[in-house]
Amino acid sequence: MRACRAPRGVHTVVHAAQAVGACAIALVVLMAVPTEAALTEGARLAAIYDAILDAQFDRVDRQLKQTCPPAPEGACQALGVVSLWWQILINPESRLLDSRFSDLAAAAVAANDAWTRREPGRAEAWFYLAGSYAPLVQWRVLRGERLAAAREGGKIKTALERALQLDPTLNDAHFGIGLYHYYADVVPAAAKLLRWLLLLPGGDRVQGLKEMLQAREHGELLAGEADYQLHLLYLWYERKPRQGLDLLESLEARYRSNPLFLQRIAEVENDYFHDHPASAAAWQALRARALDGRVYGAPAADVRARLGFASQLDAMYETDRAIDELLMVIGLRPVAPPGARARAELQLGAAYDRLGERDLAVAAYTAAVTLAPTDDPLQIREHARAGLRQKPDTQRADAYRLSLEGWRALDRGARKDAERLLARAVMLAPGDGVARYRYARALEAGGDRAGARDQLEQVMAARPMAPAIVLANAYVDYAQRLEEAGDRARAIAMYRDAAQMIGGDPRARDQATRALKRLSTP
Repeated sequence: MRACRAPRGVHTVVHAAQAVGACAIALVVLMAVPTEAALTEGARLAAIYDAILDAQFDRVDRQLKQTCPPAPEGACQALGVVSLWWQILINPESRLLDSRFSDLAAAAVAANDAWTRREPGRAEAWFYLAGSYAPLVQWRVLRGERLAAAREGGKIKTALERALQLDPTLNDAHFGIGLYHYYADVVPAAAKLLRWLLLLPGGDRVQGLKEMLQAREHGELLAGEADYQLHLLYLWYERKPRQGLDLLESLEARYRSNPLFLQRIAEVENDYFHDHPASAAAWQALRARALDGRVYGAPAADVRARLGFASQLDAMYETDRAIDELLMVIGLRPVAPPGARARAELQLGAAYDRLGERDLAVAAYTAAVTLAPTDDPLQIREHARAGLRQKPDTQRADAYRLSLEGWRALDRGARKDAERLLARAVMLAPGDGVARYRYARALEAGGDRAGARDQLEQVMAARPMAPAIVLANAYVDYAQRLEEAGDRARAIAMYRDAAQMIGGDPRARDQATRALKRLSTP
């Protein structure tokens, strides 16, 4: 992963925007509240911040009214901006909250700026001034206002440095400075020129990360926000996706009403680990919570989950099931998130093309072009028009469709039809490991164990390797034959490989794990 590479895929518009913004300005620092005694009503403010991260925004509004006073009004105004920013972050395609957010942020900045003028020696005032700017900077990055974001990012750094001069114990201010130092070092040359023009000093990646981690360890309130920011660094720059995913899983466990964390888990499993079953499971979990009304913005979360689950079904060679999911989304005629119907039509067009249903694909692509929102942040029109221009390989599509039809025939017990369809698919696409594995299963069902074994051996020996979703199954099936033949050592080795395979079918991993446990028993 190269530095400053934004995440790919239509699921990650807000994260792509953040990546571009970070690389362009290196100034996105977060709003946080230190936990030292220097803060007035720090414990109550910490509870509000937890409610924000849990997407309990109605409760946040009530808590803010009850907390200020006795907490400083500037603190609650800053947290109010943070709350609205997280609502935008959860649904970044929507601009319905933008005007309100801009007004609220401006008011919070003005109030805290006035506070610093009244009490220039009070660290708390400078800290909340930085906190009022922080979500505003991130919002400007999301909306493409990078020059303004850079200018305001410099004001954040200045305010945080002043706060730390007055009170070096403000650990969460150290986190903000560390984040600045980190991003200021990893940005490309073009952004560094922008930084120089704005008279902002350079950064230090190593020192910045050290400052962030040290501050996180000593912070009481900052853990959630810090984990979210750090997971982005681990993914984009540190090349430590496992640590990034661990942070997301911790966030999801703590803040289960916030749909963003499960969504991010699903995206990371797909984008960084290529673990389609794990990604599908995360999307299904999000959908279940949305259907029960257990997450913020449940209708929009449900649509996102359906679209994400459909993309994973297609990636797992279950395109017919993906089409069913997409047709359900289209039938719902969702208004949120913006562009959802257009995105469903775009995915539907690609799915129909994969099955060789070109007329249906063209109709879906055309609908996507028509339905795409005016600003089209996901570039749906561009992708749909590309789909209209590029016709799929007919033979490959026929092979894929026959493979899927044969697999479904085997599911319903039509063994002879399955064997015929899958034999034809393998003939049309001999290098297709998915079709060949399915053919092996059909031969096994018909009693041709030698033929099935030959097909499995070809699946396992193929280069490039067959997809993990079927390769793990092939290993388990072949290991079972080895075990029956008395070749215990080779069977254990293959079971172990299947159990450890990232992206493998969970059922195969479970079978392999049970087999290893059984074979390890004297």
